[in-house]
Amino acid sequence: MDQALQIGIIGTGMIAKVIADAISASSSAIVAAVSSRSRETAEVFAASYKPARAFGSWRELLAWDGVDAAYVATPTHVREEICIAAAGRKKHILGEKPFVNLSSLKRITDACRTNDVVFMDATQFVHHPRSKELKRDLQSTIGVPQAVRVLFFFPFMDRSNIRFDIKQEPTGAIGDMAWYSARAAVEFLPPSDGLAALQSVIQRDEETNAVIRGAGIALFDNGTTLTWDVGYNAGACLMDLDIIGTLGVVQLDDFVLDWQKGFAFDNAAHEVGYRLRQGMAAPHEVPYIKTPSEKSQQTVMIEDFAALIEVPEPGSVEASMQTSERTQALLDAIWKKASS
Repeated sequence: MDQALQIGIIGTGMIAKVIADAISASSSAIVAAVSSRSRETAEVFAASYKPARAFGSWRELLAWDGVDAAYVATPTHVREEICIAAAGRKKHILGEKPFVNLSSLKRITDACRTNDVVFMDATQFVHHPRSKELKRDLQSTIGVPQAVRVLFFFPFMDRSNIRFDIKQEPTGAIGDMAWYSARAAVEFLPPSDGLAALQSVIQRDEETNAVIRGAGIALFDNGTTLTWDVGYNAGACLMDLDIIGTLGVVQLDDFVLDWQKGFAFDNAAHEVGYRLRQGMAAPHEVPYIKTPSEKSQQTVMIEDFAALIEVPEPGSVEASMQTSERTQALLDAIWKKASS
């Protein structure tokens, strides 16, 4: 870019710090401003990203002409109001996920369409070179994809965390983690017109009533399937993704945050890639396909966001919004079935 994208960060939680670091590491954007409900908190956060300005409210940040785009890292229940206000101020939007529901998300994306600004949800794994390579070459690698299987757990039963606050995050582990299952189906399965059948269940924490686990299966009208099991109450971190095709199977064990540069991990010696299983190959015969990346997937996400703003390919801005909408639609269906 001729000029770095000026991003204002709304929210100062853990994930906001991760993305602020990614912005700083990118070649195309800078942290221009930070807002929090407490100006003092915003000032402490902004001090690490000089000369970023600190604001005591998101409204003040959005009113400032020094911001081109907003990264909205607030709790789910207030995201819609902020995103719509940002679009009204002609700010491009990178929004944390999930959203309250599809109707809420569509109000956000419609506001972006009306104001001619870019919208992208902050799903990091789809920006990793591995995901891009898989999506591009999937049919030549494993034939026609028929099914996606996801196992995503991290051991996290801290009841003081916002994930256990059902007022702020009513869908709990479903919104937090099943989003990735839904997105994997959207990314890697052939497009479908809808669901033919769906089963899903949830498990709630006895103390807080928060959703701490969910599982289920979705059958799409084109015959493909998604099976998933996610939550906080397993004794290990699991990030397994299988993409099952007519000619083989792709397997990843770190599809959400790669073991090498995922913000929760820092294993420089690990070589990111995937296993390609075909035929009757025994485990020692299964090749490991390396897909290295010089930058973290969150940094690549920032650069993809900036590129989508500066020189979008035809239809790419609308495709970004529709991908988010399809993901949220599937997540809504999962939640409705599980909570009924």
